[in-house]
Amino acid sequence: MNALDATRTPPRPRWYEAVPLRRTILLDALATGAMALLLALAAAPLAARLALPEAVLRGCGLVLLVYTAGLVALLAARELPRWGARCVVALNLAWVVASVAALAGGWLAPNALGIAFVIAQAAAVLAFAELQYFALRRLR
Repeated sequence: MNALDATRTPPRPRWYEAVPLRRTILLDALATGAMALLLALAAAPLAARLALPEAVLRGCGLVLLVYTAGLVALLAARELPRWGARCVVALNLAWVVASVAALAGGWLAPNALGIAFVIAQAAAVLAFAELQYFALRRLR
C-alpha cells in the first residue's frame, strides 16, 4: 500500500445502490398494487386496446393482488427477513422471464401497443429487482 492508497476515499455507491431495501419493497408494493387493480378491474377495456386475452389480464391482476399482499406482509415485519427479500427479487425476475417468454414463445399475440405494454411492465419489474438486489448486497 502506498501513501496515495491510504488517503483515497472509497468510491461512493451509485444512486441505485444506495436505495434502502425497505423503500424498494414499498415502492414495489405500491406499483404492483396499482397494476393489480388496473388489470383486475379494467381487463375488458385493456384487452380490447392491447389485443391480449381478457382472462390473462384479469388473472395476472389477481395474481398481483396476492403478491402485493405478500409484500405488505413482508413490510409489516419489524426487521425485513433477508430470505423474504431474496424471494421478492427471485419472483420479480421470474415475472420478467415469464413476460418475455409469453411474447417470444408466441403464447400471446398482442398488437404493437400490447407488446409495448408487456415490455414496459417487464422493464419496470426488472428495475425493481435490480434495486432490491443492490439493496440486499449492501446489507452484507
